[in-house]
Amino acid sequence: MSQGFEGRDIISIHDFSRKEIEHILDVSKKMIPIAKGEAQDFSLKGKILSPIFFEPSTRTRLSFETAMNRLGGSVVGFSDPEITSLKKGETLADTIRMVESYSDVVVLRHPMEGAAKLAADFTEKPVINAGDGAGQHPTQTMLDLFTIWMEKGAIDEKNVVLVGDLKYGRTVHSLACALAKFGANLTFVAPEVLQMPKEIIDYVQEQGVSYSQSDNLEKAIESADVLYVTRIQGERFPDPAEYQKVVGTYRVDNELLKGAGKDIIVMHPLPRVDEIHPDVDGTPHAVYFKQAFNGVPVRMALLALILGVVK
Repeated sequence: MSQGFEGRDIISIHDFSRKEIEHILDVSKKMIPIAKGEAQDFSLKGKILSPIFFEPSTRTRLSFETAMNRLGGSVVGFSDPEITSLKKGETLADTIRMVESYSDVVVLRHPMEGAAKLAADFTEKPVINAGDGAGQHPTQTMLDLFTIWMEKGAIDEKNVVLVGDLKYGRTVHSLACALAKFGANLTFVAPEVLQMPKEIIDYVQEQGVSYSQSDNLEKAIESADVLYVTRIQGERFPDPAEYQKVVGTYRVDNELLKGAGKDIIVMHPLPRVDEIHPDVDGTPHAVYFKQAFNGVPVRMALLALILGVVK
């Protein structure tokens, strides 16, 4: 690898080349038996992970903790800043400086875009961005790529439809950029007020990737290999009235999927509300719970790489 992985921060998907991402996917695949508990590996014994979560999380936090435990490491962190010294006015910088003395790697989720980069400036320990506002969520992107690769056999030239909250959804910001590195064909489906930000469109164009924008989901999925659904995030809207205008715009159900190819897969970073009907769960199209599991082997791979036990 050109830069190597040991000691490296994971802040943005832009920090990784296609070759580096492919290496992460290869290592992740080897981690699956350990992630399932079918094999054992204690290579991170004696290492400590500190998950520092300023926003709610289920899958990201638990999968990081599971990943560390599966590799023999330990976890010391918090998921409720209200019970920490932050409540007393401690700054993010001081919190990170304190945490680095207790751990070997820090995983940070924060509502402020750019918080992970800021945290990395205050510690020599590796910092992993677990989501910063409407910014980036690079490890979610890597598990999304891993899911597509495992389910479809390749990422190149696949037709991928991203639908829902494309303006505020950090998962689709990172994913669109990563898919562009792999030459996937992209369709962005959203109401005009929630379309993909200009900077993401500009990046996709710079990569020479085919893309289109639409508000018609039924038409978009006719030739899709992957449908990536996102929740419209009320908590990110500055104006609740604007949220009410667009909530519930799209809903994926079996009737809709009749108009798609028989091999389309449906993904979602979760949690879902009502954008995917439960009747989809029992179909071969639904891979979102596999996708959630894939967070474990992918995050195992990332921890093993940045802590130097895998090259």
